[in-house]
Amino acid sequence: DEILRADRPGMAIGLAWTSMGGDTLVIEAVTYPGKGELKLTGKLGEVMQESASIALTHLKSIASKHGIEANWFETHAIHLHVPEGATPKDGPSAGVTMATAFFSLIKDQTIKADLAMTGELDLVGKVMPIGGLKEKVLAARRNKIKTILIPKFNARDLDELDAEIKEGITFHPVSTFDEVLYHVFEIGSQHKGA
Repeated sequence: DEILRADRPGMAIGLAWTSMGGDTLVIEAVTYPGKGELKLTGKLGEVMQESASIALTHLKSIASKHGIEANWFETHAIHLHVPEGATPKDGPSAGVTMATAFFSLIKDQTIKADLAMTGELDLVGKVMPIGGLKEKVLAARRNKIKTILIPKFNARDLDELDAEIKEGITFHPVSTFDEVLYHVFEIGSQHKGA
């Protein structure tokens, strides 16, 4: 199996929990001239589509403090795709990954190749809990991921994982999208509000 990497702006690696166990989820975003449209492909279920919409709305709400031009969203469209297009995908836990992919795209910054994340994002930038942490960590391990961002709420679940599953992986529990930006792009400080 090919190891998946985020190798350009607009790409981020999420961690999914499927009926087959854990898996890595590549989120790809590209931009083109438009009027703020968001196009979604990759057989995304309704909850996942809503997560993408929430991620983009949150990003718009914090754009000015991160030096994103106010009219950027009025002059660009974004297409978000989650490969293996034939495989259905759903659930809210890719919200943080989608928002990070959007930020990476707009700021033209590539994410570290061995970093993955999981977490639901709400409208004001809070990172909400997820399920299937063990399966997700195992998937990250198979893909040689060295750093994983998880919801702070799930930090206690790490205690239940065997040491060998966690070995060689750094975990960053995060409670806000600002903290995600701190760990991914070294922006701001770790303990800012949402």
